[in-house]
Amino acid sequence: MAKTPLDPSSSMAALYGVHLKRLRERRGWTQRDLAARVFVSPGRVAQLECASGARPTAELTRALDDALEAGGLLVDLWPHVYRESFPDWARRFMELAARAVLIREYASQAVPGLLQTEAYAREVLRRGRTMTSTQVLEERIELRLARQDRLKGPDAPTHCVVLDEAVLARRVGGDKTMHEQLDRVHGACARQDIQVLPFASGAHPMQGGSLTLLTMPDGSEVAYAEGAGHGQLFEEPDDVEMFNYVYDQLRAASLPEPMSAQMIAEAAEGYRHGGSERRALARKQLQRSGRRQLRRGGGRLPRGRSGA
Repeated sequence: MAKTPLDPSSSMAALYGVHLKRLRERRGWTQRDLAARVFVSPGRVAQLECASGARPTAELTRALDDALEAGGLLVDLWPHVYRESFPDWARRFMELAARAVLIREYASQAVPGLLQTEAYAREVLRRGRTMTSTQVLEERIELRLARQDRLKGPDAPTHCVVLDEAVLARRVGGDKTMHEQLDRVHGACARQDIQVLPFASGAHPMQGGSLTLLTMPDGSEVAYAEGAGHGQLFEEPDDVEMFNYVYDQLRAASLPEPMSAQMIAEAAEGYRHGGSERRALARKQLQRSGRRQLRRGGGRLPRGRSGA
């Protein structure tokens, strides 16, 4: 019985597979021939051509493209294939974030993906409810790290972050991972607007969830609210305005940037020595100082592309 040909219109993975097979057959190679040239098993090539199994990584895609002399075709398809590895509710947000000129984030439980180290990202992602396999985990880590390239170069978006103090206190992946992660965030304080929302600030509208506000090149804005295993994109002006107001409240209740940088540095140093008592003492000292210096009524960050 003849096998039903793969429908390239059924998914981006199918389109990738059809092109991969066509390019391979054009060179007169078997799946084993191609596999040997890119150092994978023939079964892996078969999976890609049938759009089954895990999605291709960026590294494998580049190797396939070079071996088949595809002229960048597979490389160009890869980002679209990869987005299918994510839940539906995340894809539209990722597409918009890739074009935003201003990104404002409130992170309630974890360091934002744009600032994560590989070790920290691995610990966060591997515990996600939508994680289905080790291969998918590696794919998502690779894509998350690749998205960080947006913060480099002259066309980088302005990136502003409010970190809940819980992010500093939550031990993700051990002391070494936390020290390296918070040290990286502290280094980013010199280039980006990063504030810490201390426990002393009390209750607020985004408890239990995170918020991202994106400003697009045409000046339009969208809001993305996320919880454990779910997210929702808001594009209606009234909804976005409400979330802008919420973000302003979070900023106003946060520590000033210099004090926030100090708090992050102290937390990183505590993890470096592996001392929970030292971390607790530093946190108490900064909280006492923070209660005296909390900013109230802070103005809204510019919504245009400032400093990008």
